[in-house]
Amino acid sequence: MLLEKLVGIRFFYSKKKSLRCKIVNLLEFIPGKWSLFELAFIPRSASIFLENGQSVNNDRLEYLGDAVLDSIVAEYLFDIYPLADEGFLSKMRSKIVKRSHLNELALKIGIDQCIAQTAINSGGKHIFGNTFEALLGSIYLDKGYNRTRKYVIRIIRRNIHLEALEKHETDYKSRMIEWAQKNRVEISFDCQEEYLTSESQPAFVAKVIVQNNVLGTGIGHSKKEAEQSAAEQASSNLPDITNV
Repeated sequence: MLLEKLVGIRFFYSKKKSLRCKIVNLLEFIPGKWSLFELAFIPRSASIFLENGQSVNNDRLEYLGDAVLDSIVAEYLFDIYPLADEGFLSKMRSKIVKRSHLNELALKIGIDQCIAQTAINSGGKHIFGNTFEALLGSIYLDKGYNRTRKYVIRIIRRNIHLEALEKHETDYKSRMIEWAQKNRVEISFDCQEEYLTSESQPAFVAKVIVQNNVLGTGIGHSKKEAEQSAAEQASSNLPDITNV
């Protein structure tokens, strides 16, 4: 029995050591408060439940990281584009922090290497972007805003081509509305909050309805995200929308 316990303890610490090595490689600096960073890689789908029934996961860190990321990206774009107006800056920020884009960015830097495979299998499609935001929340609490800013800017410079992103269309909803007005057809967006088995938390499901026909369906963590996703799918069914 004692031998089994010792083997179990060694296995636990070897796994913990492996995770910490991966985290250091990801951050390129050594954390001060390890517990924050270990928590960042526990998504809702892998929640740990305490004896009192309380769940432990990275939701709160994700919330904080999301707010910090918005602020950093806004400031960075403000400096990079000194002559750009508010509309352009808002669109560029939206493109960078868009959930699907954050998922891609998180995979590029290796976030998935720090998340348990069982959590990935049972988590929603945005698990990587959400975990990236939780990681930023951990950096902010451990090292402060300036270190978090340096980290985010380094990630952006290494992995995002801003000129290409400028040309990338993401406001599919506006394009759909313009297309409908040009072609004088009726269009509407129906969005409902639902609990989906594929998502670890409530999600919004949107539909684009043109002339009483559903042309696109999208899922998102917000109403806006779901509508954009649905509009993107609908736009792919309309060849002439690119002429709007």
